[in-house]
Amino acid sequence: MTSGSAPCSDSAAQRLDELVAVLPPKSVVIDVDLLEKYRYDCARDPDGSVPTAVVRARSTADVQATLRWAGEHRVPVVPRGAGSSLSGGSTGLAGGITLSTERMREITIDPAARVAIAQPGALNAEVKAAAAEHGLWYPPDPSSSEISSIGGNAATNAGGLCCVKYGVTADYVLGMQVVLADGTAVRLGGQWLKNAAGLSLTKLFVGSEGTLGIITELTLRLLPAPPPEHTLVAMFDTIDAAARAVVTITARVRPSMLELMDRSSVNAVEDKLRMGLNRNAGALLLARSDAPAGAAGTEMELLRAACEEQGAHDIFTTDDPDEGAAFCEARRAAVPAMEAFGTLLLEDVGVPVAKLPALVLGIEQIAAARDTRIFLIAHAGDGNTHPVIAYDPTSTAAEQRARQAFGEVMDLALRLGGTITGEHGVGRLKAAWLPDQLGSDAMELTRRIKDALDPASILNPGVMLPTPNSPA
Repeated sequence: MTSGSAPCSDSAAQRLDELVAVLPPKSVVIDVDLLEKYRYDCARDPDGSVPTAVVRARSTADVQATLRWAGEHRVPVVPRGAGSSLSGGSTGLAGGITLSTERMREITIDPAARVAIAQPGALNAEVKAAAAEHGLWYPPDPSSSEISSIGGNAATNAGGLCCVKYGVTADYVLGMQVVLADGTAVRLGGQWLKNAAGLSLTKLFVGSEGTLGIITELTLRLLPAPPPEHTLVAMFDTIDAAARAVVTITARVRPSMLELMDRSSVNAVEDKLRMGLNRNAGALLLARSDAPAGAAGTEMELLRAACEEQGAHDIFTTDDPDEGAAFCEARRAAVPAMEAFGTLLLEDVGVPVAKLPALVLGIEQIAAARDTRIFLIAHAGDGNTHPVIAYDPTSTAAEQRARQAFGEVMDLALRLGGTITGEHGVGRLKAAWLPDQLGSDAMELTRRIKDALDPASILNPGVMLPTPNSPA
């Protein structure tokens, strides 16, 4: 151990020396200043701690060696990609190590098979760009696509703006290599589009948030690039009217994008981008169609009619790619624009689309009751909303009200038959609410699966499930 390294006991130092010995040079980080960068992910979980060490793996073999060492010494391991988790899924743990896949960035495209073979540290945007070079397209597009890793996307089953038509990450994972808690590397699935052989083990690991194994390679289905999109933007006097328009639209047509922004979100974006958005509107609805040829025009008319039925005004349509892209960028810029209003707690609740009006009205009532600012943006077409709570970090009372509102939003979604997370994952921040959604029988089944694959509970302890016996 060198000066500037994290303090630890002689026995801990000896154990780290063993880990250093089985990994390539400079794989293990112990410098205090560098370790601090792995304390938090984007959720800024207040319980985050500086890990004892960080392993920056470059290969499946590195991950295997690390997990064998961790299993032998019962050291908790937090898997981490780009650190963009919004649910505290890659928060550092005291006494544990963080296993980073940020250096595992290789991407190979097989145009004939229409698949991408990607290591987990590759960014979502990098996979898209590599596919595009061959005239192909990887659809899942979280707003964080420029900064989130494909391994993290798979670990949380990330979605994005086009999910209303094209589905989420799980719909595109054909196969993977995953390293289990004992260091065994297993290949699951393959390049085939249809497969009915055995249990659906690939799907088990997608969305498991690093609690069952660490993904070191993904085989991803690619599609032909879609036609140019037509775009519609509609303004409404109230968010309730916009939500009702979403219900009407989804009963008639399947747009390639259907996004909602409330007044506060529109104003935050306008503050940042100065696009000339209507600051007085109660809500903005952004819809797109990528139907081929004349079918896009037909879909746009259906979208316009549905919006007009619910009282929309200032309806704008365009088939210009640049104009449409500008509105999409405005939507993607919403969360960064909100950062000017304080510390953010990003919610991720979803409901059946028919319950969307009740959800948005309930969120407004919670904001008023808790005297807390809640911005609302949504992948409205599939009922997945992002209520974003902003509070003054210097005020303990404001933070308490914000965290109370955070829980009440999840309670509201569950009362409406919804989910506490549509795409961000449970992580550590939402683990306490998971039993309310799943019920005791499903929680017990989840625990049995976890115990079978990770009996010492070294993989991401505290994520989704409480840890019955914390590793020594």
